[in-house]
Amino acid sequence: MHPMLNIAIRAARKAGNLIAKHYETPDAVEASQKGDNDFVTNVDREAERLIIEVIRKSYPQHTIISEECGELAGEDQDVQWIIDPLDGTTNFIKHLPHFAVSIAVRIKGRTEVAVVYDPMRNELFSSTRGQGTQLNGYRLRGSASRDLEGAIIATGFPFKLKQHSATYMNLVGKLFKQCADFRRSGSAALDLAYVAAGRVDGFFEIGLKPWDYAGGELLVREAGGLVTDFVGGHNHLVSGNLVAGNPRVVKAMLGAMREELSDALRR
Repeated sequence: MHPMLNIAIRAARKAGNLIAKHYETPDAVEASQKGDNDFVTNVDREAERLIIEVIRKSYPQHTIISEECGELAGEDQDVQWIIDPLDGTTNFIKHLPHFAVSIAVRIKGRTEVAVVYDPMRNELFSSTRGQGTQLNGYRLRGSASRDLEGAIIATGFPFKLKQHSATYMNLVGKLFKQCADFRRSGSAALDLAYVAAGRVDGFFEIGLKPWDYAGGELLVREAGGLVTDFVGGHNHLVSGNLVAGNPRVVKAMLGAMREELSDALRR
């Protein structure tokens, strides 16, 4: 096992155990609003602290980029740990048991290690570049769908970027005519993990942040899938506009979406 994967798993499990414990005692959860429709809890911050503590113990020189504390620059800028301590905070606050810890390691700009851990189901999705994707130790392959017929597509509403709502609804309408159904679960990290596991056939979302997708992106790629921006390029790393699935599903999704894209979403 990659030594950094070992540490990522240890950190994710430790944070996940804390999150699961607080889920059982909702009175101890303190939530506050940090932006439009964007919430944070004391549990997010405590889980983040635990993850950073585990990483720093083994790799004190590495840089850490996390949702709540931003960038903690280390002596080694070439290695970045990208963390979402609790992806699906709104679900957690609402007591809807669907959320995850996401940890990715980027070395010189390439994601090498990824972990997405669902503490409520004890499902640990993990990946090392070139070595495939696993769920609790078992190898995963993504969906074998050949096109959108019969496909289930996961998505997330652009609740922080409502200026795109009309275009988003057009995209959903266009895709819905060709696919079987949609799923909207409230955790992009788990959506991508589910693409890797073949539980859903495709995924798209507008304006994700690096900590939302860094872990899930490698899971998809190592399970044989593609992750692109809305026009089939690699600008999703800048825009956060993601399409994911097996190559045939991604091609079909991009084709269906093309005519509905606003100029802002073509970049």
